[in-house]
Amino acid sequence: MPEGDTIHRAARTLHRALAGQIVSGFETVLPQLSRVDFDCGITGRIVERIESQGKWMRMHFSSDLILLTHMLMSGSWHIYRPGEKWQRRAVDMRLVIKTENIWAVAFNVPIAEFHTADTLRRRDGFRSLGPDVLGAEFDFARCIANLQAHGEMEVGDALLTQSIIAGLGNVFKSEICFACRINPFRRMNTLNSEELNCLVNRARAFLLSNVGESSGGQTVTYTGMRRTTGRSNVEELLWVYRRRGTPCRRCGTAIASRKQGSGARTTFWCPQCQPMELAKTFRNAANG
Repeated sequence: MPEGDTIHRAARTLHRALAGQIVSGFETVLPQLSRVDFDCGITGRIVERIESQGKWMRMHFSSDLILLTHMLMSGSWHIYRPGEKWQRRAVDMRLVIKTENIWAVAFNVPIAEFHTADTLRRRDGFRSLGPDVLGAEFDFARCIANLQAHGEMEVGDALLTQSIIAGLGNVFKSEICFACRINPFRRMNTLNSEELNCLVNRARAFLLSNVGESSGGQTVTYTGMRRTTGRSNVEELLWVYRRRGTPCRRCGTAIASRKQGSGARTTFWCPQCQPMELAKTFRNAANG
């Protein structure tokens, strides 16, 4: 599933291509979008802005119309010049936003809905989003409070819960825990303030570094190797994710992995660098 940095980059690309342009045509195979187009008309509206929030994307049109999309596991947006050959099959097309110079095509997008500002505020799954890791006004204190409020959750599960913190996915979950030397299977209520701060700070730092103009569109957390666009083995750019059985980059211990949470997402960690026992500072504080 695309994580917050991927959606952020996609929204930025679409915004640069479409913002300020007049919609000259609209096509969709989705009945719920066709109905809104028939009733309200998409053609003739101005694309005002495109922005991400967590793993969601919002495309704002003039006269209070918002296209809300979520990629889940299979969706993607492409941009083409009119008449340019698509890189995906036409049968995978779900909707097309056309302007005079650019067509934005959504392929296999599983969630695509039109909203007004009012209906969007009431939309389940969107209205309850936690602080967006990449938000310009990221609420650090609220994020910490959200994590503390879910003391019985395992750390890895909490980082994936979008109502706690929005934008993180399975890759960053493992990478953030490793960077903070926190075992992802610990309970949130075993973390001390230093560990909580590390999780949130590292989450924001990792995602911000992966949306920079020089990021090359790849997810990078391990910088021991030079970042190279198009590197064939993406695991070379990560600390632990998908590196089961290979030596830890810090201590040489074999990286471990197992399923975690109700979604059975695979979590990766170093048993030596991320021990399951409580942090020493936490034990000392508990023993008072």
